[in-house]
Amino acid sequence: MKHGQLATKELAEFVRERAAIEETYSKSMSKLAKMASNGSPQGTFAPMWDVFRVSSDKLALCHLELMRKMNDLIRDINKYGEEQVKIHRKTKEEMVGTVEAVQALQVQSGHLQKSKEGYHAKCLELDRLRKEGAPQKELEKAELKSKKAAESFGLCIEKYNRVGGEFEQKMSESAQKFQDIEEAHLRQMKQLIKGYSHSIEDTHVQVGQVHEEFKQNVENIGIDNLIQKFAEQKGTGKERPALAGFEEYMTALAPEGGKKSRAKAFRIPGLVHAQTRKQWGLYHEAC
Repeated sequence: MKHGQLATKELAEFVRERAAIEETYSKSMSKLAKMASNGSPQGTFAPMWDVFRVSSDKLALCHLELMRKMNDLIRDINKYGEEQVKIHRKTKEEMVGTVEAVQALQVQSGHLQKSKEGYHAKCLELDRLRKEGAPQKELEKAELKSKKAAESFGLCIEKYNRVGGEFEQKMSESAQKFQDIEEAHLRQMKQLIKGYSHSIEDTHVQVGQVHEEFKQNVENIGIDNLIQKFAEQKGTGKERPALAGFEEYMTALAPEGGKKSRAKAFRIPGLVHAQTRKQWGLYHEAC
């Protein structure tokens, strides 16, 4: 179970590193978009910088969104890690009986081995006495010891088998419990990885759409459009200037022989001389 907790922590660290990479990438694309916005506004190519700026901004947003999804996934992993610790703690409490069964079997195994060695030693001693032709009384005494050792060994075997049966039952239950926990752990980890995979897949789809939009925008802005837009911005008007005609030079004639020329009276438009008005009035009365 401790390996499961370690795997959960390592997965969280991995996703955290991926989120940091996406954040760095997003910032780099934002910087690139700013660079495009600072492109020279002069010349026929100038409108293309706006296409680069929009595309870079959208890519930055795509990777920023992926970073947020990674952070959400980290929270889910950490939450699972906390639940995992609680499950493991509860399982350890439930395994107390299994631990006691293991300890009991270890103790009984030691007793059984000791009893077996004692029984074999007594039998070996009895065989030696028989081969050496020991007195009957000494043989009977050795036989009694061998018999008692056999009985003790038999009791140890019986107890060992009983403890072994309890151990087997507890271990079987515990092993099933451990397997259930590991299967649930692997299912949860795969579910988290699936979320990781889907987030990246969605971002790749969005990035592909941005690239496709960029390609279409570049294709839609034709050379004629760029030149026309430049002409509209820099042009001085659509009307052609009027054709110029030859104007003959007119000179002012100077007075001859000192004669004074009669100058025309200066008149203000709309202003009629008083005498003229009087003549016009007599004329109308006669009529």
